Amino acid sequence: MVYMERQPLLGNRPTEYDTLRRASIPQVPNLPRGQSLSWTSSYILVVSRVIGSGIFATPGSIAVLLGFTASNCIIFSKYTLFALCDDPTDRQQISLAVGLLTFITIIHGVFPKTGIWIQNLLGWTKIAVVTAMSVTGLWVILFRHNYSGVSQDNLTAFSYDRIWEGSKWSWSLLSTSLFKVLYSYAGLNNVNNVLGEVQDPVRTLKTVAPVAMLTASALYLVANISYFLVIPLDQIKESGELVGALLFQRVLGPHVGRVIFPIAIAISAAGNVMVVTFALEQARVNQEIARQGFLPWPRILSSSAPFGAPLGGLLVHYVPSILVIALPPQGDVYNFILDVEGYPGQLFALASTVGLIILRRREPLRPRPFRAWLPAVYLRILICLALLTAPFVPPADRKGDVHFFYATYAIVGMGVVVFGVAYWYVWTVLLPQMGGYKLDEKDDVLNDGTRITKLVRVYGSDDAGVAPAHVVD
Repeated sequence: MVYMERQPLLGNRPTEYDTLRRASIPQVPNLPRGQSLSWTSSYILVVSRVIGSGIFATPGSIAVLLGFTASNCIIFSKYTLFALCDDPTDRQQISLAVGLLTFITIIHGVFPKTGIWIQNLLGWTKIAVVTAMSVTGLWVILFRHNYSGVSQDNLTAFSYDRIWEGSKWSWSLLSTSLFKVLYSYAGLNNVNNVLGEVQDPVRTLKTVAPVAMLTASALYLVANISYFLVIPLDQIKESGELVGALLFQRVLGPHVGRVIFPIAIAISAAGNVMVVTFALEQARVNQEIARQGFLPWPRILSSSAPFGAPLGGLLVHYVPSILVIALPPQGDVYNFILDVEGYPGQLFALASTVGLIILRRREPLRPRPFRAWLPAVYLRILICLALLTAPFVPPADRKGDVHFFYATYAIVGMGVVVFGVAYWYVWTVLLPQMGGYKLDEKDDVLNDGTRITKLVRVYGSDDAGVAPAHVVD
């Protein structure tokens, strides 16, 4: 709700696609133009983003704790190798995950039209897989007495008294569990990214996210119930990110359940990587940051030439994602990625939420197309504060959801934020003071028509009163 109230208040500030269109940048084929997104299209956009790899991967992690696109690359590799190999190695997992990200970067950076066609196909596959999982769950729930895979022990374990046995309730573990839950619902604010393309945006903002959340919650609830009815609790805790594969294997047998459906889940994860990498977030955001002059080599990273695609933005996303996939121990890499993504995000969520309250007090009479419920806003602040302070409250056994130091995710996450602040300070404050110049903005147009902002060094005035400038590349 905070993001929904904030976005319309940005006024003339463009959304990602608005910026792309207003700057007269060459359009990638099939990208939306004008207000072409209906309510139904917006709903599918949100639901397709929400239903990612979380429902296939995080229940096992959450069960243990309570008893970058890199994350979806990891899920793709694990489910593919589960279907094809009996005992995959860490090198195989890393190679397959890196191979997927490399393939998607090449497809979106060199063959954008083909990439959009593939991601649309994979998006429908993803929805079909989750629907199949929900139907399987409903079938198990309705006909469990006639299904041999549901034992009496499973039914007994799936009771309020026994389901919490062995749970751990430390503040630190609860916070990392909540990161997994938040990841499973990532994308509820997805329509904000393309608000300029939405028909009747006020009505859409008010209704799409709640309806999409109810849809995803219903699918997740049915799937989780089927997990507990079919899979023994101990196996759920030990399954890691493969709990979805265990469900299909026990229900549909060793051939269809172990091979076909895990491959389908892997394809679903690949589709999520394609959507997040190019169409919705990473590549376009990175390209727009370069166009505003905040990254080095802006002429290279800002251009859509020669393929009409944000290849520079894709490469900026590619390098750190590869490092995140390859460096952590493979047994902990998925949990670590989700925690690293989630922790610094709470800092920005807290800033946005507090800023929203400040705006309400400064401009109480300003029209707001969407108004967030104030108790929910304060609840969001409390949640952010709880998650940000959790690493400072160590678990009783000094163990988290990884096998190394429990607060590593907070150190890495805040390290990235501190590095960004230090980069800004050195580049825009310290170096200009030491060099005796100021940074000023200069508009420029690339050969392909792309408009960018370049930062120039102004070293004072000459005799004619004109400030000589040096372009910062």
